[in-house]
Amino acid sequence: MAWAGDAAFEFLFKYRPVVFERGELVLADAPGAVAAVLVAAAVGGAAIVGYARAPSRVSRRDRAVLAALRVAAVALVALCLLRPALELSEAVPQRNVLAVLLDDSRSMRIPDVDGASRADWVRAGFADPASEMLARLGEKFQLRVFRFAGAPEPLGDAAALAGDGSATRLALALREARAELAGVPLAGVVVVSDGADNAPPDETPAAPGTWPIADAAGGVPVFTVGVGEERFAKDIAVRRIEVPRTALAGATLVADVTISQRGYAGQVVDLVVEDEGVIASTQRVTLPDDGEAAPVRVRVPLGERGVRRLRVRVAPREGELIAENNARDALVRVDDRPERILYLEGEPRFEMKFIRRAVEGDSALQLVTLQRTAENKFLRLGVRDSLELVTGFPATREELFAFRGIVLGSVEANFFTLEQLRMLADFVSTRGGGLLLLGGRRAFAEGGYAGTPLADVIPVALAPARAGEGADAPVGTLRVEPTAAGAAHPSTQVASSLEESAARWKTLPAVTTVNRLGATKPGATTLLQGRGADGPDQPVLLWQRYGRGRVLAIPVQDTWMWQMHADVPLEDETHETFWRQLLRWLVSETPGQLAVTPSADDVEPGETVSLRAEVSDALYLKKNDARVAARVTAPSGAVTELPMDWRVDRDGEYGAAFAPAEAGRHVVEVSARIGDRVVTDTAAIDAGESRREWFDAEMRAPLLRRLADETGGRFYTPATVDALPEDVVFTESGTTVRTRKELWDMPVVFLLLIGLVVGEWGWRRVRGLA
Repeated sequence: MAWAGDAAFEFLFKYRPVVFERGELVLADAPGAVAAVLVAAAVGGAAIVGYARAPSRVSRRDRAVLAALRVAAVALVALCLLRPALELSEAVPQRNVLAVLLDDSRSMRIPDVDGASRADWVRAGFADPASEMLARLGEKFQLRVFRFAGAPEPLGDAAALAGDGSATRLALALREARAELAGVPLAGVVVVSDGADNAPPDETPAAPGTWPIADAAGGVPVFTVGVGEERFAKDIAVRRIEVPRTALAGATLVADVTISQRGYAGQVVDLVVEDEGVIASTQRVTLPDDGEAAPVRVRVPLGERGVRRLRVRVAPREGELIAENNARDALVRVDDRPERILYLEGEPRFEMKFIRRAVEGDSALQLVTLQRTAENKFLRLGVRDSLELVTGFPATREELFAFRGIVLGSVEANFFTLEQLRMLADFVSTRGGGLLLLGGRRAFAEGGYAGTPLADVIPVALAPARAGEGADAPVGTLRVEPTAAGAAHPSTQVASSLEESAARWKTLPAVTTVNRLGATKPGATTLLQGRGADGPDQPVLLWQRYGRGRVLAIPVQDTWMWQMHADVPLEDETHETFWRQLLRWLVSETPGQLAVTPSADDVEPGETVSLRAEVSDALYLKKNDARVAARVTAPSGAVTELPMDWRVDRDGEYGAAFAPAEAGRHVVEVSARIGDRVVTDTAAIDAGESRREWFDAEMRAPLLRRLADETGGRFYTPATVDALPEDVVFTESGTTVRTRKELWDMPVVFLLLIGLVVGEWGWRRVRGLA
């Protein structure tokens, strides 16, 4: 049944709203009509004069009202005499083709159309040969019915609408359907869908300033029919999970999860994290208000090395229409190779001794220490051979860039040459390494770093050093506590849960500082804050991104107190845990010379995956002349060799694509030959049934309405779709004729004329003038 509003409009104005939307207003130009209008104008003028000369007992207001009503009535008659009409294009019956695209993606299985699934409603209304809708459309057009999720396919049987498409790609469907019907007069396209488009953003190129989906229609009007509820009454969705792509074996990873819901506000649910199907972590979460998204940080202890699939899920609740969006997956590659970190210390002190002791049992960290014992003399620990660092701190970029992280202890700025300071800045910004700056009498401003190339790298402004202070700088005592940002940060987790970790920080002994700091830089984040017992507060741990890398600062000199203070039990592992977590996080995102990234790590079998590899030389300058190849191993053991070609528009970037033919995990090993050296990297892609159709699966009326508006079509719902056969004929595409729709005899004109005449008579009666 047509929508009541459209029916009322048609009753009053003779035609449906679409006629007025598409029509162009014209007036009759016959001489007789013009003469009649002149006569009407004369009558109206006479009425005005007559009322102006009315007896004095008629007030000025009465004269004005009566004259206005009379003139309005005469003007309305004059307008009718001009024979106003709408001219518009109308499809010639049976001379045009109408394409009907029926969504066959998985989200069409959702049962939210009067208790039936979306697919059932579409099947009955647009796929069944006996349907009234197809019969009405077929009276005026030759129909071509397609089913689509990606590229459209002719629909031979209604039973073929099974709702098994892995993704909704509206632009691809429109473009391919238009190409399929390129040789016929195409009057329009009817798209019956929930509008849950989830195509890759770059799948369909569009003209500058246009919308890719509308651009794909190629100027043909698209009439959209939205199926499904615009808002689910009850639903919980794990909308996002963000984890590092790589991590070190034995690490505790922090996953950033976003949960949204409708209908369950304030309820407490268990957020479960599985590592390859085994529960690794569970956290209680209070659901946010309806329609809002709540960020949650959850700790995940990682398993053994290799590619690990993490699944974050919430158990389905009673009343949910769909449960498939209650979980999200992510792949993490867990490495067990030792990450080499260079630690330079300018003087013997306990801090270096206890940091080395904290990480010596961690197989994922290799701390190479260089301690100055006298001028140009160093104690080297953890070096590969007798020649490594034999002359002290690296003097070349290649030697420095071989490390993944740098720790600078209490060492003054003039220990380095200007070139070495620039190398340290480039180590972070260009190489993408991690730099950690420790406090001490020769660190930060007290070490003369203000104005050096490292000043911009440090995440806090350096206060001016006070002349003559030197080793006599005042000592400040700080009680340490996590900030809101640091409470769930992976580097500050010193206990088995977030709550226990926060409680443990409150009980740790105070530490001391001799470094005076300026303001925290705008891009920096404070993770640990120190509360001054006898001086000002200041950050104890803060970090910022700088170029490709990250920089951390700990402007205190004795974190070893968390191990050796009398109040700390001998068996307490807080100090060891903190330093292992901190150094792991410092280098967790440090890239190698080769970094491979797939466009997606979760695809359907047969879906194309793009591989992107970034290649750098030993100085981390982009290489465009490397020989790069990928080797893809399928679950069955079948191997596919893929050459990766340099993308000429991007330095150091190489690409290839493949489509997994099997379900399961595909391991991608990429090798790059740079001169006489070969570097490698790996990635993984899981092929299986994708969940993307179940997210944002509510009917997207704004998208479908925009598609219709931008192409010259109209948007309908199941409640208004009966008007489609009457509206679709008004098109400028295909074989059309110009038709004229007279407006002078609209019922609203007759009613308005009666209203004006009766209004004039009524006013005269009320005012005693009749």
